[in-house]
Amino acid sequence: MTLDIREYMDLEVFFVYVKCIIFLMVKMMLMSPLTGFYRMKNKAFTNPEDLSTFGKGEQVKKYLRTDPDVERIRRIHLNDLENIVPFAVIGLFYSVCGASYSTALLHYQLFVGARVFHTIAYFIPLPTPCRPLAWLVGYLVTFSMVYKLFMVSLNM
Repeated sequence: MTLDIREYMDLEVFFVYVKCIIFLMVKMMLMSPLTGFYRMKNKAFTNPEDLSTFGKGEQVKKYLRTDPDVERIRRIHLNDLENIVPFAVIGLFYSVCGASYSTALLHYQLFVGARVFHTIAYFIPLPTPCRPLAWLVGYLVTFSMVYKLFMVSLNM
């Protein structure tokens, strides 16, 4: 039995996936410079070698500390890593599994919207349950794609 990927692949679905992943990766990558910005702004560093621009000695050790703003952005970044990376892998397979364009578009847009809203809800911060619900939407979208992949694999 020969598997012909062209039988399953829709280029429109794949290109929508690529656009969403590029957007999500750029969003996730922007968390690093944002963390650095808040570290400098709030003078909150975790590594002694980062203090060299502020001088030497005991007086600069006060900058070796955690800061709530920095930690909030770090948690946004960590949450992005925990959710966007699995979505990227699963979404790639999903984009070539024969999903209809409208269904794939719905999955991808819901995930992107959930991640953007999650970031906003975490950064501002918005009251609970905004952030957990945004996370849940993204998580359910990813599992919905896993279910489709599982069903396709059973039919092969």
